[in-house]
Amino acid sequence: MRSRSNAAHGPRAQPRVGAGRRWMRIFGLGSAVVGALVTASGCGGDSRLVCDDTMKTAFKPDSNTRVVLVKAFRQGEPLALPATTGTPPTAAADLCLVKMVVGPGFQDPNDPAGTAPSTSPGIGIEVWLPASGAWNNRIQNLGGGGWAGGNQASTTLIGNTGAAAAAATGFVVGSTDTGHAIGNGSFAMKQDASINTTLWTDFAERSLHELAIKTKALVQRYYGKGAQRAYWNGCSTGGRQGYRIAQTHPDDYNGYLVGAPAFNWTKFITNELYPQIVTRRDPMVNLTAGKLDFVSAAAVNACDLISGQHLGFILDTSQCRYDPTTDRMVLCVGVTGRGGVAGASVNASCVNLAEANAINKIWYGQTADGTYADPAVDNSSGPTLASSNQLWWGLTRGTNLGSLAGANPFSIATDMVALELQDPRYATPSFINAVSNGINRWQQMTYADLASAYNQGVALQSSFANINTDNPDLTMARNSGAKIISYHGLADTLIAHQGSLNYFSRVSATMGGAVEVNRFNRLFLIPGMGHCAGIGSVNGPAGPPLNANNVPLPAPNQLFNALMDWVENNNAPSSLVLSSANSGVTLPVCPYPQKATYIGSGAITSAASYTCN
Repeated sequence: MRSRSNAAHGPRAQPRVGAGRRWMRIFGLGSAVVGALVTASGCGGDSRLVCDDTMKTAFKPDSNTRVVLVKAFRQGEPLALPATTGTPPTAAADLCLVKMVVGPGFQDPNDPAGTAPSTSPGIGIEVWLPASGAWNNRIQNLGGGGWAGGNQASTTLIGNTGAAAAAATGFVVGSTDTGHAIGNGSFAMKQDASINTTLWTDFAERSLHELAIKTKALVQRYYGKGAQRAYWNGCSTGGRQGYRIAQTHPDDYNGYLVGAPAFNWTKFITNELYPQIVTRRDPMVNLTAGKLDFVSAAAVNACDLISGQHLGFILDTSQCRYDPTTDRMVLCVGVTGRGGVAGASVNASCVNLAEANAINKIWYGQTADGTYADPAVDNSSGPTLASSNQLWWGLTRGTNLGSLAGANPFSIATDMVALELQDPRYATPSFINAVSNGINRWQQMTYADLASAYNQGVALQSSFANINTDNPDLTMARNSGAKIISYHGLADTLIAHQGSLNYFSRVSATMGGAVEVNRFNRLFLIPGMGHCAGIGSVNGPAGPPLNANNVPLPAPNQLFNALMDWVENNNAPSSLVLSSANSGVTLPVCPYPQKATYIGSGAITSAASYTCN
């Protein structure tokens, strides 16, 4: 998800930076900053900024913003600040690192010492500037992951060395800590356990807009001219961030690359705790990682057939209705199937009926009472929830569910439940608050309790700064001329892709249909891919082994380059051909709602054997 274009660096050229706006952190991109800069007169009589401490007083875009660190890195130098540990990467080019803090921040009245996670000095922004002769006249700001806290405001640690790598290819690259430095949700709760609306606002939107504004302003002053194009590049939290900007400030960027977007935030994150509730509440369930992999592999084996041949991963998960409760090959001896004997599983090579039902529940997604529909009737693959009883979708059949095994849940989910219920005790011990640190109270929750937390998260959207980012009206983005490429793995191990389908269908209903939406916003679903990158499917036993040579995935920068081509040359991607590492397997992915369909002849591992329809 990053684009590279190397250019020679001018020996003593001076960059000017453009106002930045987005924080992206799931991807680390590195870049080295220009080491030698000349002081020159900028446009309109303004003096150009120099990559040294004079920038701290020379660059004051507004009263809330202060530059806290400026450092030049020469090509080959370690990308390190005083508190860096280990062996840091080296600068791939001459780069200038600029760190800013945008206030006012938040002082929790219950935190007089100013040390609690709910107190913040402001939004940290970190921008990497290539030398003027190497700058490609573009900004590429990067999104974050998870709760997106970081070291962007730190004067002793680098926040995103990955951003430096992208800057070394010619882009100005910015990222943000979204208003907090920690990596969990404690910042969003005041020390009296009430909602920290200020830091929710900084996290949900304000930091993103400030990143764009400050990056563009810095570019103007550093290079003496503005950027010709500005791009957003983010996945997961970074994907949500991209859509939030497109919904509210679409002029911030010309193009948005948004992967596995974490919109519907409170909904899907609360749902991420559902598998743990299933395995705790349902009797006779002991779902080890081995059992989960075993049943998931059986699902792949049942659903990966193309013209009678096993592809090894599922091409179209919407057509998979595999049901382990009726599969004698996975049920333990003596188990008769749906509604039959519960049985007792003793190893990873079989499951009892309760465990088979539990896996069906996990695939179906959160319901208010722990029930699920017969997969033959509803396999939970469509863009619309089946009923008010189904609260969210589960992960698709064939996805690696191994991370759901064991006692430890995904901590962002327990953080979210604690924030929804305004009770820190529901979180894991990493959640810090004066009322109580987290004590894993989530372990006591029933199906109804989790449904109540889910509903509370929806009801609190205004207090949570509308973190769900689910506004389907993209009129402003369309009218601004912005282009959006969204992508989601069909074997995503964290965020069910059906949330992306749901959003696209709602946007289509609001804006005149899928054809109209595809004029500016295209969604690509990628078979076999996990969360943001890599393989997320388990191996079907009858198919080829799942490795980089057998699963076609996006090449580095392939999606970002497609976005730039659309923005700059008006070449809308009608399909994208993905290749495995050795090019032995190629497949097209099509803009939704089109699907790659086998034409009936030719190798099932060749893109030429498929068409989009």
